Amino acid sequence: MSNTSRTGHKPLALGLIVLAAALVATGVISRRSQAEQVKEASKPLVPLVSVLAAGQVTGAPLELPARIEPWQRAPIYARVSGYLKSWSTDIGAQVKSGQTLADIETPDLDQQLLQAKAELATARSNLTLAASTAKRWQGLLAADAVSRQEADEKAGDLAAKQSAVNAMQANVDRVQALQRYTRLVAPFDGVVTARNTDVGALISVGGAPGSELFVVSDISRLRVYVNVPQRQVASIKVGDKAELSVPERPGKVFTATVQSLSQAINASSGAMLVQLTVQNDSRELLPGGYASIHFDAPLASAALSIPPSALIFNKSGTQVATLGKDNRVVVKPITIGRDLGNLLEVASGIDRNDQVIANPPDGVTTGDVVRVAAATTNAKAKL
Repeated sequence: MSNTSRTGHKPLALGLIVLAAALVATGVISRRSQAEQVKEASKPLVPLVSVLAAGQVTGAPLELPARIEPWQRAPIYARVSGYLKSWSTDIGAQVKSGQTLADIETPDLDQQLLQAKAELATARSNLTLAASTAKRWQGLLAADAVSRQEADEKAGDLAAKQSAVNAMQANVDRVQALQRYTRLVAPFDGVVTARNTDVGALISVGGAPGSELFVVSDISRLRVYVNVPQRQVASIKVGDKAELSVPERPGKVFTATVQSLSQAINASSGAMLVQLTVQNDSRELLPGGYASIHFDAPLASAALSIPPSALIFNKSGTQVATLGKDNRVVVKPITIGRDLGNLLEVASGIDRNDQVIANPPDGVTTGDVVRVAAATTNAKAKL
């Protein structure tokens, strides 16, 4: 072969060698990139969270539902049977103590009185005869015309007749006393808040709830009853002031005063009954209604607060996730005290040094690693 032929084949061989080397390098780089992608995809995903410090509920007010009752309330029942003859006061009427509310017609009772008086008259006649007989036999005894036994029998008969007269007189007095109940009167100054009868209605003696003919209530001053949770009872004392509001008077606040405490915790509700009083000269508050009581008294012990989003609910109960060392999660069980709206009062389970995860991911457990996205903030509740 000539030298010219050999010289022409050298560039072609070099080109083929370079092309092969490039293809090999490209394959190696591609496989390395794919391996790195697979390795990166196989790494566990570290969730991004924000943390905050549990805030202290300082001076948080206490707002509780309450019920309003009249200062005095008297259901008026019938003590005698008959028919309602007339009534003179309707619901909403202002009445004075002793004012007539209604009159009851009692024909049966009237006849009982006539019978009792007739029986009394008969007993008195028998007493008169027994007295004269006993006196006569005492005279005969002095003359030894009769025995002492016979004279004593007449004296005993006189005593029995006297007792019968006394019994008949008591019966007459009883019926006459019942006749005074034919007139229903107001027991105190107040307002007629119920009338459950009308003219001609049959009236029966009764005292069961719901059978009252009238209800008279003193609403110039009202009693307010509220159940205070056990954790807050130490903050309430007699003489404390509270703000009262009712739904029918939006924006208006009334001042109530703590009058008495039941000094016992109800086992079923875990709360103590507190009685307050409020003046109602304007008659704007209605007895029997519901109200909200706002106490300004601070809590008996400092409490911590967290946002509702930090709660974890599972089979273990109510929990929160806190940030531990090396950005690892520590799940802690907690007890919720009160719902303050945008915050929850924590009764136990965490302290103020804990960093609470505000948005715990689903399925988070103790030991999981997380990334912190925000600086720690304070969750104080100042209401």
